[in-house]
Amino acid sequence: FGVYTLGRDESVMPHVTSANIACGFHAGDPSIMRSTVRLAAQHAVGVGAHPGLPDLVGFGRRDIRLTPGEVEDLIAYQVGALSGVAAAEGVRLRHVKPHGALYNMVSQDLSLAHAVARAVLAVDRKLVLVGLSGSHLLAAGRSVGLTVASEVFSDRAYDANGALVPRLHPGALITQTDQIIERVLRMVREGTVISITGDIVSLRPDTVCVHGDTPGVKNSSRELRRALEEAGVKVAALTTVA
Repeated sequence: FGVYTLGRDESVMPHVTSANIACGFHAGDPSIMRSTVRLAAQHAVGVGAHPGLPDLVGFGRRDIRLTPGEVEDLIAYQVGALSGVAAAEGVRLRHVKPHGALYNMVSQDLSLAHAVARAVLAVDRKLVLVGLSGSHLLAAGRSVGLTVASEVFSDRAYDANGALVPRLHPGALITQTDQIIERVLRMVREGTVISITGDIVSLRPDTVCVHGDTPGVKNSSRELRRALEEAGVKVAALTTVA
């Protein structure tokens, strides 16, 4: 989309093991999709589809009311599109993670979660479905026989109920590298995080999300990877999730 650029893909890619690639609805276009797949392949990073709401202006972070049928269709469309682009680069799609507002919607609404699971299953039952720890999306994926990965967030605050604090809320985004590292190590070692209200929230950290547009991500992603490895944590692609 011309000069519309967001995120630091080139800076982050060397420090991650799996990449969520936008499929044209909330960001990206065919050329960006292909160049990002190519970049991921150069760094031996697993490629996943990051389908979002049809909202380029709001980067897919604004709620849009959709029926389960509409959600199922837009997931199938976007996953299919990136799968084709990846195949053109000799790369196989490995996982699917809904983006932004859609991610939050399918975490909380079981009917929408099942719509996502049905779409992913129909496109490729070998794809790993990524969802918020403890969410309806993980339950829906398991119910149809998909492999699921429980996700935690390095740079987002949590509510006491385990949901992510809305981005417009003060303190929702965490940008300090030392704080990010401390939180993630606690998640991995103890399976807990301190919520924005001070409550201890239990979660399962199969995969840790690093946002490419978080301020300071070039440094924080590098230092987080280093801290995990120094702590003896094996950092691996989502294909290893059992």
